[in-house]
Amino acid sequence: MGMSSTFVGALILVILIQAKGQPGFISIDCGAEAGVNYTEPSLDINYVSDANFINTGVRGTIASEEISRQSQRQLWRLRSFPEGKRNCYKISITRGSKYLIRTIFLYGNYDGRNMSPQFDLLLGANLWDTVTIHNASVDQSNEIIHVPSMDFIQICLVNIGNGTPFITAIELRTLKNDTYVTESGSLKRYQRCDLGSNRGYRYWSDDYDRFWFTCDFEEDWTQLSASISDDSFKQNEYQPGATIMSTAVTPANSSAPLVIRWEPKDETEEFYVYMHFTEIQVLTTNQTRQFNIMSSGELWFPNCSPQYMKVNTLYSKSGTSGKEIKFSLERTENSTLPPIISALEIYKVIDLQKPETLQEDVDAITSIKSVYGVKRDWEGDPCAPAAYLWDGLSCSYQGIESPRITTLNLSSSGLHGKIDPSISNLTMLEMLDLSNNSLNGEIPDFLSQLQHLKILNLEKNNLSGLIPPALNKASLLLRVDQNPYLCEANQCNKKKNNSIVTPIVASVGGVLILLLVVAALLWTAKRRKAKALMLKKNQSAISPQYTESNDSSLQFQKQIYSYSDIIKITNNFTTIVGKGGFGTVYLGYIEDTPVAVKMISPSSVHGYQQFQAEVKLLMRVHHKNLTSLVGYCNEGTNKGLVYEYMANGNLQEHLSGKRNKTSFFSWERRLRIAVDAASGLEYLQNGCKPPIFHRDVKSTNILLNELLHAKLSDFGLSKVVPTDEGTHVSTVIAGSPGYLDPEYYLTSRLTEKSDVYSFGVVLLEIITGQPVIAKNEEKSHISEWVRSLIGKGDINAIVDSRLEGEFDSNSVWKVVEIAMACVSPNPNRRPIISEVVSELKESLSLAKEFFGTKDRSNGTSNSIKRVAMNVNTESLPQAR
Repeated sequence: MGMSSTFVGALILVILIQAKGQPGFISIDCGAEAGVNYTEPSLDINYVSDANFINTGVRGTIASEEISRQSQRQLWRLRSFPEGKRNCYKISITRGSKYLIRTIFLYGNYDGRNMSPQFDLLLGANLWDTVTIHNASVDQSNEIIHVPSMDFIQICLVNIGNGTPFITAIELRTLKNDTYVTESGSLKRYQRCDLGSNRGYRYWSDDYDRFWFTCDFEEDWTQLSASISDDSFKQNEYQPGATIMSTAVTPANSSAPLVIRWEPKDETEEFYVYMHFTEIQVLTTNQTRQFNIMSSGELWFPNCSPQYMKVNTLYSKSGTSGKEIKFSLERTENSTLPPIISALEIYKVIDLQKPETLQEDVDAITSIKSVYGVKRDWEGDPCAPAAYLWDGLSCSYQGIESPRITTLNLSSSGLHGKIDPSISNLTMLEMLDLSNNSLNGEIPDFLSQLQHLKILNLEKNNLSGLIPPALNKASLLLRVDQNPYLCEANQCNKKKNNSIVTPIVASVGGVLILLLVVAALLWTAKRRKAKALMLKKNQSAISPQYTESNDSSLQFQKQIYSYSDIIKITNNFTTIVGKGGFGTVYLGYIEDTPVAVKMISPSSVHGYQQFQAEVKLLMRVHHKNLTSLVGYCNEGTNKGLVYEYMANGNLQEHLSGKRNKTSFFSWERRLRIAVDAASGLEYLQNGCKPPIFHRDVKSTNILLNELLHAKLSDFGLSKVVPTDEGTHVSTVIAGSPGYLDPEYYLTSRLTEKSDVYSFGVVLLEIITGQPVIAKNEEKSHISEWVRSLIGKGDINAIVDSRLEGEFDSNSVWKVVEIAMACVSPNPNRRPIISEVVSELKESLSLAKEFFGTKDRSNGTSNSIKRVAMNVNTESLPQAR
C-alpha cells in the first residue's frame, strides 16, 4: 500500500526541520498558514505550519493586545477544534528513539469569549493529561519523555464538554537512549528547576531545549551564582548546560540540611528524580564540601562531593512514592561547607503503553476511510481508548494484545464504487454492514475468506452478478435484499437464457405472438382450475408433519389470493404500516375487516425463504398468543402474507413513547403483555411436535391488538427442530443485535435457551423502558446497566420512571430476577420457558393484589423498598 500525500508531506517537513541546524528537533506552529516555514529569532529554532500534520480544526489568532505581550511568533496563532469529539495530529518519528514531547497552549482570548476551556490530551491510545488553562495570557506546556513503539505518534485533543480544545505548538526533541531510564512507563514532567536562578531558560541554554523554571520549595535557602563559560565547562550525557549550572542553592543555616520535599496527590504515584551538581566556588585547601543524600530517612547516596566546573548527575534507578516524598542533603562530619545543588528534575511515571489497535487493522480502516471519503468522526486510534471507539466499529480487547476490529458498520454512509479490497485485511471481522449505500459491481470473493465473519449485510445497494457460492455457508448470515442486478446461480442462468430467447421471439410475426398469448392464457386457466380441485380434495387431510417443500406445497387450507386481489385489498398499496428486513407491510381490508399485508421484496434471496417458512409454520400452528395468517399470495415474484391486523402496533413503540408520547403502560398491563408473549413462546417450544425455535424474539415482534392482548409475530427465521436432533441444532446464526444469545452467536448451537435469552432482554425493556443498546459512547447493553444497579437495592433506579412508584416492589423484583436469569451468559443457568411463564403469572398476581388493595383504600399504596437480590454476578454479555 502506497504512502498518502499527507504522510509524505509530513516526512519531508520533518527532514526540513532537522536540516536547519537542529538535529532531532521537530517544531510545529499550530494554526500557521500552509507552507509557512520560519526561524524564531529569539530562539534560533525553525518552525513549520501544522497544515500537513492534520486535516481538521480551525486556524485562529490570539487577541491583538495579547500579541503585543508575546515576543515569540509561534505563540501568536493556534488551531481550535469546534467539531468532532477527538482530533489528532500524526507526526512521523524514528521508532525506538527517545523523545521529549511537548505541547504548548496559549488561549489569548482568541475567540473573544474570555472563557478558558478544559480538555483531554491523548498520546495515541493513552491519556496524557487534562489541560486546564489557568491564565489566558500566559502560555503553558505539557511534557513527557517517551519511546514510541511505532514510526509515528498521534497527539489528540478531546472535547470533554468544557469548552473547545485548541493547541498552539508541538515540539519534539530527540534524547539519548541511555538517559531518563525507567523500570517501566514514560516520564511526565512534574518539576524542572534551575535552582538559584530568577528566570527561566530553554534553547540555546539547553541543547535538548528543556524548559527550566524557577522553583520555590518554601525552604530557607541561599542563592549562589558564578560566571561559567561553555568552553571551560565539562558536561555529562544529560547536558544541563553552563547557564543552568551557573546558579545554585545552599541552606541559609550552614549546619542545616538542604531539604527538597513535595506531597503527591496520590501516594501510589511513582516519581523519578534527577539532581545535577557542580562546584561553582573555588575551594581553598582547607575547605571541603561533602554531604549524604537521604531519601525518606534512608541513605540514598553517600559522600557526595561535586566537582568544580564539571556536571555530576545523581538519579533514581527505581520509582519513589509515598504520602510525602523527601530528599535531604546532609553535611557530613568531614565537611566544612554546606550542601549545594544547581538543578533538579522531577518526573512522574505515566503509563503510555496501553496497546493500540493492530497496525494492519489501522492501515486497513484508514484505507477504507480514504477510498470512500467516510464523513465520520474517525480520528486517532480506531479502538483505543475504548471510550473514544470509532463510530461504527466494535473491537476485541484481549489482555495486553493489540485490539482488533471485529465489527464494521458503514450502513447509510453514502458509499459509492466497488467493495474495496482493504476490507479483506480486517481479518478478525465478525460483522460487516455495507447496506443502504450505492455500491456497485460484483460481490468480491475475498469476503468469503474472512474466516470469522458471521453477519454480512449488503442490502439496498446496486451490486450485480453472481453471489459467490462460498458465501452460502452455514456459519454466515448473508443479507443481499434490494440489489436488483444481483442473482444466485440458477437465477443468473435464467436471465442469461432470457437474453437469448428475446431477440428470437421479437422476430416472429404478430399473428404468431397473438396465438402464443392465447395459448398461455388457456394453459394458465386450466392450471389454476386443477389446483383449486386438488385443494378442495385435500383440505381435510393436511399432514401435521413439517417437511421441506417447493412452491407447490404451499397450497393449504388458508385463503389463496391473487396479486390482483392483494392490490384491491391494499387499495394499490396506499398505506404503509411497517417495514421489515424482507419486505413492506401495508394496511388492507377484506370486506370491512382490517388486515396487514406483508409483500416480500422480489430481490430478496432470504425474503423468499422467510415467506416459505412463515406459510408452512402458520398453516399448522394456532394459538391465541401467536399472530394468525389469513392467507397468502404466491404468484410468480409477487409473494405476500396476509395477517390479522394488530391495531396497537408493537410493544417497542409503546415502551419508547414513539406511538404515543403522552401515555404509557401500567405495571400490571406490562405484566399481562409479558405473560401473553411468554405463553406464545411456550406453545412453540412445548406445544408443537417437533418443537419450534423462534430465533427473532424482540419487542418489535410482539404485536398488540385493539384490546392490548399480545401476540408473537414474524416467524420467517423460525426453525423446526426434528426430535432426532435432540435439544439443539447447528444452524446459520440469525437474530437481532442486542437480543441475540451470545452462546448461540459464538457456537452456532441453537437451543430452546436461545429464545429464553432473547425474551429476557424483552423483560428488561418492559421493566426499565430503556433501549436494549444504550445510545451513548459506550453503547452498553441493557443487562449490563441493570446489573450495575442491582447491588444498590433501589428498585426506583431500575424501573421505568414514568410509573412514578405505581407498582408492587415484590412483583417488580421477581420479574427482575426472572429477566436476569434469562440473560445469564451460561445457558444452563437460564430457566426453561414454562418456568418463566409460571413466575410471571405469580408476579401478575402480586401486582393485581397491590392494585386491588390500593383501590379499596382509595389511597396511594407505596410498597417500594430497598432489598438485596440473589442474582448471579458473573459478567454479562456485550451487546451484539
